Amino acid sequence: MTALHVAKNLEELRNQPGNWHELTGNRKGQWACDLDQPYRLIFTPTERPIPENAAGRYIWIEITAVEIIEITNYHKEG
Repeated sequence: MTALHVAKNLEELRNQPGNWHELTGNRKGQWACDLDQPYRLIFTPTERPIPENAAGRYIWIEITAVEIIEITNYHKEG
């Protein structure tokens, strides 16, 4: 949580411990980082629309604020 709080943008977290990553499928537009396995912190950027490049990839450096959605084990979702 401290790393998320002090980061100026998501790019600063990309290679930090915690496996910060974009989600896909029905969770596209959300990000996650590892907590105590198997739990993940799930969050979404507050920017609307989420910044994308011409190829449709999210621009992590332009995401400067997030909203925490939940803590969950999304691999167990049915």
